[in-house]
Amino acid sequence: MPPKKTDALHNDIQERRATLVELRRHFHQYPETAYEERQTAASIAEHLHRSGLEVTEGVAETGVVGLLRGTAAGDGDQNAKTLLIRADIDALPVTEETGLDYASLTPGKMHACGHDGHIAIGLTTAAVLATRKDQLHGNVKFAFQPAEERIGGAGRMIEDGVMRDPEVNAVIGLHIWSLTPVGDVVVQAGPFFASADEVHVRIRGRGGHGAMPHVNVDPIVAAAQFVMATQTLVSREISPFHPAVVTFGSIHGGTAFNVIADEVELRGTVRTYDAADREHILRRLGEIARDTATALRAEATYEVVRGCQACVNDPAITELVRRAAIATVGEAHIPDGDQRQSVSDDMALFLDAAPGCYFLVGAGNAEKGITAPHHSPRFAIDEDALPIGVEVMARAALDYLGK
Repeated sequence: MPPKKTDALHNDIQERRATLVELRRHFHQYPETAYEERQTAASIAEHLHRSGLEVTEGVAETGVVGLLRGTAAGDGDQNAKTLLIRADIDALPVTEETGLDYASLTPGKMHACGHDGHIAIGLTTAAVLATRKDQLHGNVKFAFQPAEERIGGAGRMIEDGVMRDPEVNAVIGLHIWSLTPVGDVVVQAGPFFASADEVHVRIRGRGGHGAMPHVNVDPIVAAAQFVMATQTLVSREISPFHPAVVTFGSIHGGTAFNVIADEVELRGTVRTYDAADREHILRRLGEIARDTATALRAEATYEVVRGCQACVNDPAITELVRRAAIATVGEAHIPDGDQRQSVSDDMALFLDAAPGCYFLVGAGNAEKGITAPHHSPRFAIDEDALPIGVEVMARAALDYLGK
């Protein structure tokens, strides 16, 4: 766990801990999925108003933006900067199995990825900074984003102008992470979360009796050969210094053991950290699908459903967050080595629109049995992570907008 602090900011946040936990548990009990976050948004807006922020509702349909204008520079400072702090707010269509006394009250929906904690951290950071606006030479804009799990809310918020009026100069965001021990903060420059794209392949043959394959065209054999051929894409066409993933998680075809099917459908995912690698793999998958099918007398169609690009952290803003994390938990609790994650997040779009940093706040605790991965019905967090998240956010904001 992080060392004890004695400064005023740390003490202020610790005094708010009970309210912070209560906030998180409230949102946990009332989860809402993508673009349905109306009760969530109304509660967020109420808390932001209470902290004295300028509030805009209905951004990207169910998103909320709060603007805190710093007063340290006065109204005449034309060089005042704006920092955006992003928090995603949607839940997942998952039935909770944690047995917690504040478990989801909505059947089939659950905050199984920590977004309830992100909301609570964002609101508490806004409240903390609002009491220190005389220390801010600029503005802090809080973007409470809907529909992250569907990879759509960030783009719509940007289209609705969240990066303008005032113009955003830098962005930071966090993700509570159950696979990292509570007390640790993961901060890393460069590519951090992977891009994520979905691919669909349909291979058509000519069905018939399984005992007479020579008069038919077997799409299952073509599909099997295609899947095996794609396994060399990463190992033989991508630099060994560039991680990438090609996974086919769904394959369907056929209705009986002795019948050759007419067609097979495959669905898979591609994850990369480099834009050129992403385009290369997506192009080559289509080529391999068509060429493999042709070689086996079948036909193939190929479709890409593009997700979001990789989250790439700006070195300067990452160093800002690193300083804040060290001041919060101590340098020993900033893990070394490559900490990249192969999951994706549409925070990538904010990071593409302005220099920024996305970081992880550890929330796992094996001693308390908190080990379930994200998106699991047994997902839980150690709530000691919440004040750590607030403190890193607040310190980074004060550093960026202070003088």
